Amino acid sequence: MSIEIKLSRFNRIYRPDEILEGKLIARLTSAISYQSIRLTVNGAVNLQVRGGSAGVVESLYGVIKPIPIVKKVVDVRSSGKIGSGITEIPFSVILKDPKEENLEKFYETFHGGNISIQYLITVDVVRGYLHKSLSATTEFIVESEKDNLPQKPVSPETVIFYITQDTQKHALLPELKSGGFRVTGKICTQCSLMDPLGGELTVEKSAIPIQSIDIHLLRVESILIGDRISTESTLMQTTQIADGDVCRGLTLPIYIILPRLLTCPTIFAGPFSIEFKVSIVITFLSDQSKKHKKVADPKAPKSWVAMESVPLELVRTM
Repeated sequence: MSIEIKLSRFNRIYRPDEILEGKLIARLTSAISYQSIRLTVNGAVNLQVRGGSAGVVESLYGVIKPIPIVKKVVDVRSSGKIGSGITEIPFSVILKDPKEENLEKFYETFHGGNISIQYLITVDVVRGYLHKSLSATTEFIVESEKDNLPQKPVSPETVIFYITQDTQKHALLPELKSGGFRVTGKICTQCSLMDPLGGELTVEKSAIPIQSIDIHLLRVESILIGDRISTESTLMQTTQIADGDVCRGLTLPIYIILPRLLTCPTIFAGPFSIEFKVSIVITFLSDQSKKHKKVADPKAPKSWVAMESVPLELVRTM
């Protein structure tokens, strides 16, 4: 005896001005009576501050009260019976009704470390006091309304970077400091979520061999707590673009597919913000790099690593 929700779209992606529809599928060994079949749509921004990344004052707050986005309750059917076997019951609900006053702006679905924007649909088959209700919940993904998207394609904005021993703020290996290195290139600083993150990189010179070149994609989550802002930067994805010592003067392409649920358009809201960064990380081959292959924090500066970080603005396009 079970019930499940099957949405009309296999990718479960909807926009606020669209109708959320699907079917409730009941699989029963025998017929049951019910008082009502109720559908609930919930959307909220969930905020939390973890003790390891916050100060004493911030950690006292722990989980902060969620910011409601949408809450709708729809009666799909009144009292009746569901026969044995498989029964399909269609449903539809308008996410954003122009006649209704919405609680908050519809932000895009996002799953971060401290900030989560989630939309859930729940069905309850209420059977009365003597019988346990049947329930099922599934998540659907919300993307920005088409009316709010740029009419023209967004041209990627790029920035030129160069990485040398003089641009590094942390201590480097003596042989790197004395012999020197120079890596130049360009990378996107504004990118559509529908497109890959692109750029290019060239190793012009290096005193010691290169072990690998990686591109780190980081999210920067900020939460307003009283009169303070708690900010945490976490690594989401690492893409290796070179393994081993590369030829000097050879242009290497940068091509990165953005993870869907871990990214969203850059958000600057009152109580919170979601931003992104890209780091170009160059690991040099040395005795120390061989001894410390696994490091707890990949963002921590290391004497055998050079890096450069640039802000990344993500936008939704049609």
